Amino acid sequence: MHLMKAVRPAVLFAALAHGYANPGTCSGACNVHDPSLIQRSSDKTYFRFSTGNKISYAKASSISGPWTTVGSMLPSGSSIDLAGNDDLWAPDAQIVNGAYHVYYSVSSFGSQNSAIGLATSATMESGSWTDHGSTGIASSSSKAYNAIDGNLFNDGGTYYMNFGSFWHDIYQAPMNSAATKVASSSYNLAYDSSGTHAVEGAYMYKYGNYYYLFYSAGICCGYDTSRPASGAEYKIKVCRSTSATSGFVDKSGTACTSGGGTVVLESHGTVYGPGGQGVFTDPTYGPVLYYHYVDTTIGYADGQKLFGWNAIDFSSGWPVV
Repeated sequence: MHLMKAVRPAVLFAALAHGYANPGTCSGACNVHDPSLIQRSSDKTYFRFSTGNKISYAKASSISGPWTTVGSMLPSGSSIDLAGNDDLWAPDAQIVNGAYHVYYSVSSFGSQNSAIGLATSATMESGSWTDHGSTGIASSSSKAYNAIDGNLFNDGGTYYMNFGSFWHDIYQAPMNSAATKVASSSYNLAYDSSGTHAVEGAYMYKYGNYYYLFYSAGICCGYDTSRPASGAEYKIKVCRSTSATSGFVDKSGTACTSGGGTVVLESHGTVYGPGGQGVFTDPTYGPVLYYHYVDTTIGYADGQKLFGWNAIDFSSGWPVV
């Protein structure tokens, strides 16, 4: 594990020059990939789920830590009969009807043979998780999308699953009232037709009158062996709409289905390739953007990605960190 380093004046200047605040502090178990953050209702303990170790998770008394590793959410893997069911990716932690739901992805890197699964718990304690297998959202080479990176959104009691990675990018599907199974067909929310269609990791958040669709764009991984051209690495973008199901545009008015997307956070200072994000309403800081990133003073390996977070300012109608 690594502790976040104190911000040097030169680094702080670089961050401000690029218009981004440096990540908030993190102590304890801060190495993560694809974090998902939730707070337990009973005692306000923070839980953070992440890719790897059949969904690794940790807990803390505050968003800044100290984070203590709990262990593996599903130590026996998933019941979904696909390659990757002993790995599990991209968790999404939510509260549904008083229970804790964590949606996870089963796939192998670069494959379109994928599915989104669900595990539930009443407490989030180690050993308390029940695997429910597939939500019914799955993909193969016949589909326009890749069924990974699920994110459940509750729109006043109606549930939607946002998902997708590369291929035709981000899709959404209505879920049943228990948020356990897909209820009807999916439809496209975001698509960048250029390049390799490197858009994934959707996360929807409502603030005021707008629904904000955050997502990661660019190359996520393998920085220790082959870094992409400057600017092609992971970054966080957003589009917004007055509807949860369509009409998402960026700050310039370009549709998210036509390559639109306004940058929220990108590489700056010693922060490289931020992404794998979510948004959490923190009782102290208000809306918080959380994500993983590489600290270039430590190294570029995937196993060294760190947990970052920044408070979000929505006063302009667009998220600023």
